[in-house]
Amino acid sequence: MFKQVIGRVITYTLLIICGLVMIIPFVWMVTTALKSQKEVNEGRISFIPMERRTYIIRNGVKERVKIISQDANKAIVHIYNKNGDFKETYLTIYSPKFIYENRVRFCWHNFVEVFQKVAFGRYFLNTIFISLSVLIGVLITSSLAAYAFARMKFYGRDVIFYLFISMMMVPQPVYLIPSFILLNKIGWIDTYQALIIPWIANIFTIFLLRQQFKTIPDDLFDAAAIDGCSRLGMLWHVALPVSKSVLVTSAIFSIIGSWNSFMWPLVMTSSENIRVLQVGLSYFSQGVSTYNHLLMAASTLTIAPLLILFLFAQRKIISSFAMSGLKG
Repeated sequence: MFKQVIGRVITYTLLIICGLVMIIPFVWMVTTALKSQKEVNEGRISFIPMERRTYIIRNGVKERVKIISQDANKAIVHIYNKNGDFKETYLTIYSPKFIYENRVRFCWHNFVEVFQKVAFGRYFLNTIFISLSVLIGVLITSSLAAYAFARMKFYGRDVIFYLFISMMMVPQPVYLIPSFILLNKIGWIDTYQALIIPWIANIFTIFLLRQQFKTIPDDLFDAAAIDGCSRLGMLWHVALPVSKSVLVTSAIFSIIGSWNSFMWPLVMTSSENIRVLQVGLSYFSQGVSTYNHLLMAASTLTIAPLLILFLFAQRKIISSFAMSGLKG
């Protein structure tokens, strides 16, 4: 009993440490996105956006200032009113005693400024349109292919399926140039077709759905056949309704893949009108490389939709992977 308790403590401790290691960079990104450029340039390590304010006591009144210049004999400061607006320039004949205070300040306007500097709204719409189009295509083609590999018998079925699976080991750079040449010949370079059509067939989704369809009892298909169901009817009325978890998982992975796609859109498109989010983020990072707070704000906006989507669908993803290995 004591050994089990010790084992659990060690296990959970390691899991907590690994979780913190993974989540700290994300927290740092979000907090940096909420900081001012001045605070980022100061280089202070802090997960809470803080604004350092400077004050002096003049005529018994505490006033907020900004130091313009200072030496041993005098200091020139700008004085601000309670609303933070410039009030006057003040020259002291001696170097005054400055009072420093740190206050929590979230710069939400950083996210608005991102959309003002580049066409991020356009990038979002392009990415959403492409992701949904690819998703519809993937679910249709993968369902048909998976049903054929799982429930239909034809010559060379297993060989073809294993050839499909082997394609997952081919890295994208290998077929990037041949794909560019092919798409250029048919006039699809710098079009939505180049970003959608080549990706409507997904081998990993076919594999997941095939594994799920093979776990469905034959009795259900036999009953559907007795009722006069066609092959397509069995897929629509029998296979798909009991495969909702896998379909949701496939949809999530398809959206994530399309959302995070970078190399393919970068090579196949050049127009800003059809630029997707990841490519737009890359160009944005080059243009505002000195503005780390804006770059982190743009990165947060890019990641947030996927994070929310995963949090809502994580149970479906886990259950589908558990079921995919029940029957080979």
